[in-house]
Amino acid sequence: MTENLLYEGKAKKVFTTDEPDVLLHAYKDDATAFNAKKRGSWEGKGKTNATISAALFSYLEQHGVPTHFIEQVDETTVKTKRLEMLPVEVIVRNLAAGSITRLLGFEEGRRFKAPIVELCYKNDDLGDPLVNWHHLRELGVSDEDLEFCEELGLKVNSILAPFFRERGITLVDFKIEVGKDRDGQAMLADEISPDTCRFWDAGTNEKLDKDRFRNDLGGVAEAYAEMLRRVTGC
Repeated sequence: MTENLLYEGKAKKVFTTDEPDVLLHAYKDDATAFNAKKRGSWEGKGKTNATISAALFSYLEQHGVPTHFIEQVDETTVKTKRLEMLPVEVIVRNLAAGSITRLLGFEEGRRFKAPIVELCYKNDDLGDPLVNWHHLRELGVSDEDLEFCEELGLKVNSILAPFFRERGITLVDFKIEVGKDRDGQAMLADEISPDTCRFWDAGTNEKLDKDRFRNDLGGVAEAYAEMLRRVTGC
């Protein structure tokens, strides 16, 4: 199979293949935070995120969520459908953590009456700002796609929150992205991992995600390894 680098992001390299509608996502051991102002890496991060993402995408597919996932081809590489990505990041929050504590003054750990959905404009240069439908319409995103994004976020949450609860994990919040295939079908894309979610141990509230890296809490590799163990059982 011929592979050519299409794009290199902060956490993955994306390659084209001999199949025009198929891509390879190679997960890296690199880590970034605060719009890449903070950088680091640890051995096994790529393997952990690729394997967790593959397991969760497969689980979501089994529960009726359309995704770009095809298969995991090796420890760090996932095969996906090639999509045209929407310039939208969808954030779903069950508890207060991160930016919403600063935006609205909520105490960390506050449980919301219902999940909160946020939409952000996916643009690294601008810091992925929080926006609303009016902004995204101006950027060319249709109401149909915006409705899909919000409904998808809530559906993913309704499936994954109990999945993690059964494994002793609180799904605090997560970020997802959406793309469309050549037939115009919208679906879940990107990744679902400790890089894009906040996971707290349900008993101790110990953080088991990238906040350990962001906030210099230590034990980052161990937290990721623990999440891999709880998701896959090995």
